[in-house]
Amino acid sequence: MSQTGDTRGTAPVLLRLSNVEVVYDKVFLAIKGVSLEIREGDMVALLGANGAGKSTTLKSVSGLLAPERGEVTRGHIEFAGRDLGTMPAPQRVHLGIAHVLEGRRVFGHLTPEENLIAAYRGRDQRRYLQLRDMVYGYFPRLVERAKSKAGYLSGGEQQMLAIGRALMTEPKLLMLDEPSLGLSPLFVKEIFGIIRTINEKERMSVLLVEQNAVAALNVVQHAYVVDQGRIVMEGSAALLRQNPDIQEFYLGGSHAVDYHNVKHYRRRKRWLA
Repeated sequence: MSQTGDTRGTAPVLLRLSNVEVVYDKVFLAIKGVSLEIREGDMVALLGANGAGKSTTLKSVSGLLAPERGEVTRGHIEFAGRDLGTMPAPQRVHLGIAHVLEGRRVFGHLTPEENLIAAYRGRDQRRYLQLRDMVYGYFPRLVERAKSKAGYLSGGEQQMLAIGRALMTEPKLLMLDEPSLGLSPLFVKEIFGIIRTINEKERMSVLLVEQNAVAALNVVQHAYVVDQGRIVMEGSAALLRQNPDIQEFYLGGSHAVDYHNVKHYRRRKRWLA
């Protein structure tokens, strides 16, 4: 089901997933024919409930399925005109794909700057300093906590560091998996605002996976909704905010969802009828 009225430009397509299926342990079908595209400079959200297939979609792009015994069994993933196929994850990083995993996963025994050094792929000291200063410009809190071990930073500060570490790889596409998870509303607002600024100033494409649809739809231009491993709706953020199904099931509409009654919750979704 697609919404019309998308206001995105005509920039070249940076990432395209075409009918992608992912299977874990050669048995469990996690995503079922997912197709989406992100253009250069886009900021796009992938929305859905827990277990819908959002994180698996990101891992299929970054090449991180294998450690979890998953594989793409059907479809194609193209990035900057190249078929990613069985390309290993480090090579995808070199192409310009950065994936900030759910749960932040910073190196807790290192300082913020040591985390940034660990992520830098080059040998040019001047370029390293330029990238570090760019990260500190977006996240001045990291400068304030420069001498602290990353494990002692707050959840919001660790999320900032995780994003900053990804920026050190000079990505063309920044993929963020649940960046608002476990954070206070104040931190969520601050971090989402910074992500939007990075998208606009650096012309960096962003793919944002979120359960917090309210926060996500306030910063992205376009969104896809995934449910039970399938893309069930897409459109501009403005149109999705107005859609009654999105309002009811993701934006806390007048008929609140009883998440404890998942079967009824899924049955009531009109796109699954």
